[in-house]
Amino acid sequence: MSTIQKLFSEKEKNILSIYFTAGFPQLNDTVNILQSLLKHGADMIEIGMPYSDPLADGPVIQNSSMKALHNGMTIKILFSQLNKKENQVHVPLILMGYLNPVLQYGFEDFCADAKNVGVTGIILPDLPIDEYEREYKNIFEENNLNFIFLITPETSEERIRKIDSVSNGFIYAVSSSSITGSNTNMNTQKTYFERIKNMNLKNKVLIGFGIKDHETFTKACQYAAGAIIGTTYINAIENADDIDSATQKFLNSILQA
Repeated sequence: MSTIQKLFSEKEKNILSIYFTAGFPQLNDTVNILQSLLKHGADMIEIGMPYSDPLADGPVIQNSSMKALHNGMTIKILFSQLNKKENQVHVPLILMGYLNPVLQYGFEDFCADAKNVGVTGIILPDLPIDEYEREYKNIFEENNLNFIFLITPETSEERIRKIDSVSNGFIYAVSSSSITGSNTNMNTQKTYFERIKNMNLKNKVLIGFGIKDHETFTKACQYAAGAIIGTTYINAIENADDIDSATQKFLNSILQA
């Protein structure tokens, strides 16, 4: 049982996943942020691997990626940082990025190294499902890595069921067809969320994009196992004098009205 499956077996609702960009605000902040999120109540942690052309990301996360790259962050450095973390991560650790840097690193090496530093799941929004099945599925499975697919309001039921059949972690339901950080009106997406909920998928669903506070988190949790927050957390730590205090304050604001 992976840490993702273990989490879902122990906590069925209100799962909070937090995204941050590796190497931001400073190159060596990665492990400190990780430990702060662990300490203050994140159920799952998603680490962004910075990339120069992040198609799914809004301006805040794009900016954090640019700063991280300027700081010198690479996948190799990220793995080195995660390898040196002092405490074992007891929550699911997800890496989110794009296919090109992973291919440059070497796909098999990337998966093996991710496994070795305690990563449970991978999100690569630009890896098509057919290509995943044909070329990479076995590599992920050999390294006990869950591959997480994204769906949108425009994704057909046929495709969603296909994704559900080949997935073994969770499904990332994008709340709109926009980019991260967009001001999604959760009420207008009610039909979409209910459609996904009523499909009774075998995989749990987490909702992301536009989740920014206690209200939107609570609303998302009415339709899914939990939600993913990135942009507002990036904003919260960008200029923080004390990342740990900023993280505690931010998580408290999400979990406690």
